[in-house]
Amino acid sequence: MSADTTRGRLVLLGSKGGPALRPGGPWPSSSLLEIGGRNIVVDCGLGVTRGLADNGISLKVLDLIFITHLHSDHLLELGPLIHTAWTAGLATPVTVFGPPGTGHYWQRFCQAMEFDIEIRITDEGRPDIRDMVSIAEFGEGRVMEERGLKVSALRVDHPPVTDCFALRFEHAGQSVVFSADTAYFPPLADFAKGADILVHEAMLEEGIERLVARTGNGARLREHLLASHSFAEEAGRIASDAGVKRLVLNHLIPADDPEIGEADWVAAVRKTWADDLTIARDGLVVGLSSEKTVPGEETA
Repeated sequence: MSADTTRGRLVLLGSKGGPALRPGGPWPSSSLLEIGGRNIVVDCGLGVTRGLADNGISLKVLDLIFITHLHSDHLLELGPLIHTAWTAGLATPVTVFGPPGTGHYWQRFCQAMEFDIEIRITDEGRPDIRDMVSIAEFGEGRVMEERGLKVSALRVDHPPVTDCFALRFEHAGQSVVFSADTAYFPPLADFAKGADILVHEAMLEEGIERLVARTGNGARLREHLLASHSFAEEAGRIASDAGVKRLVLNHLIPADDPEIGEADWVAAVRKTWADDLTIARDGLVVGLSSEKTVPGEETA
């Protein structure tokens, strides 16, 4: 993991909103947060395992996993990530924090993989993966407090999903907030007050019609996007009201439109946010320090 555990870093493993993949495009939602010496995976969209490996992360040190909500672009690869880490030599406990229903997912995953799990325990002498993983389902409020790390959750507005939670991670004066998927939600500004980094989902209005045309399901998809997600300028308004140090636009919708570039995202968010800004891309690293950039990071 990161050599400087006192400083910490955020690695954006998957930066697109939604589960669909297109040739050469980015991967769905997943992030790695290294803070207080802990290795924390936030959301497990498709590609999270490869993203961790490509960024030099040993799967054997998988520690804490947080799931913001049960949409597939945040959950699909939770089981495969843990199972792949297990086959790579993981032998220490893993705790998964998620909304109600996370335990059901894990139980059914283990049932689906029962043949493989049983035969590897017998044939390869591996510990039982089902004994290594603890599922902690949470609601709004304090989620955990351990070894100086504090995690709290705020229910956000992401209809029709009711159990969708923003997450705030705090350790030794450092703080990182993930908005999760949400429509413009003013209470999030208080939740993110003074954070070093706010990772907020973002949508560009000019790309919605082209996205709907490519994906299909026209009016229903458009209706969902407008009711359940935030425009970039709304993310900027939350960041301004919260007084955060850096805004990271992530879970980009659309993330793979050839007619939309980083300058378009910057122009939209600059209507409401004037300070340090990062536009997500897969593999981008954001340092947790007073410095504005680290290698591989973009600012605007």
